[in-house]
Amino acid sequence: MYIERNFSDYFDLIKNSFDIVAIVGAKDTGKTTFLKNRPDKNIEYLLFDDIEIRGLFNQNIKKFETQYLSRDKTYIFDEVHSAEDCGRKLKYLVDTGYKIWITSSSELILRKEILSFLVGRISILRLFPFDVFEFLIAKGLKVEEQSIANRLIDEHIRFGGYPKVVLSENQEVKKNILQNIRETILIKDIAYNFNIDDIKNLEILVEYLALNVSTILNFDSVSKVLRISFPTLKKYIDALERSYIISLIRPFFRNQNKELTKQPKVFFIDNGILNQTIRNFSVTGSVFENYVFTELLKSDFTPKFWRNKQKNEVDFIIEMNQLLIPIEVKLNFHKIESGLKSFIREYKSSLAYICIYEGEEKDLILNGCQIKIRFINNMIKELKNLNKAGG
Repeated sequence: MYIERNFSDYFDLIKNSFDIVAIVGAKDTGKTTFLKNRPDKNIEYLLFDDIEIRGLFNQNIKKFETQYLSRDKTYIFDEVHSAEDCGRKLKYLVDTGYKIWITSSSELILRKEILSFLVGRISILRLFPFDVFEFLIAKGLKVEEQSIANRLIDEHIRFGGYPKVVLSENQEVKKNILQNIRETILIKDIAYNFNIDDIKNLEILVEYLALNVSTILNFDSVSKVLRISFPTLKKYIDALERSYIISLIRPFFRNQNKELTKQPKVFFIDNGILNQTIRNFSVTGSVFENYVFTELLKSDFTPKFWRNKQKNEVDFIIEMNQLLIPIEVKLNFHKIESGLKSFIREYKSSLAYICIYEGEEKDLILNGCQIKIRFINNMIKELKNLNKAGG
């Protein structure tokens, strides 16, 4: 069963404007499936994990061209980042007149030694696991009845959005698929792509980050607790980010220089991988906060968090169309917390959200700020519409 992805219209819009379109995202998010399901005629697929294909590409690009390519076709180069000198060779192929779509499960494809050859020739799109709307479509929800949507979204929070996981109905099968995806990404993709030999320490770090998700990441503290050297820790964190396992978000400051020096918070890109790592599929406050982060990220927002000297906090801050929109995440709404009150007072926000797991949607007013209490699907929908309307 194929589920159309939300960026398909944009892909179809730009595919003829660039010689190369790259789709980057974690393994098993559906990059190749998406490309193979384009309506374009004469699409050919080449997997660069194949030793013969990669070997000929590495050794002699002109022999590779003669053996595999024809100008009347569009080519999918799957995981081409593993090839040698691929930036220069891709430039040669598009200069020669070939149309190429590439996939990569790592941001290694975005290295400057690759992209420097392709400036102005390549468009890069990121594909994440199913977002909440793709998930609801995959589950067959045609009419968005909120009570039904909430029950389905509960599954999305627990098991995440990897297509194979979503399309499986059995919970134990879902867990097994997640374990396989996690192990493949860590052992095959990250260890191989980033030359990491100590898989055990990498796995220990991933588990530590999962147990401390949505908290501030103090590199010195983690280095001491896990007995991993500071340079090695930085290397591992970078590899996990570039392979779409985790994401670090920065604090919001009016002085943007402070954003770069202050400690970030750590989140996982997919709730299923998070919960599989901690071996607990319950919905807790931190798990739900991570889920809200993933949905903001998939909707092309860049969330930050806010914390002042008095330790007042707001979970997420979205900057959009000259608006500062604070977002609090609650399993259920009981009261407006002091952190949200402080942010609204200090920055004179006109709009805020409290995203709830369960309860009742409603609107409140505080100091001239409209506070919308919303379920995740409705909050994301409203934010997208606001962004589209230009505020």
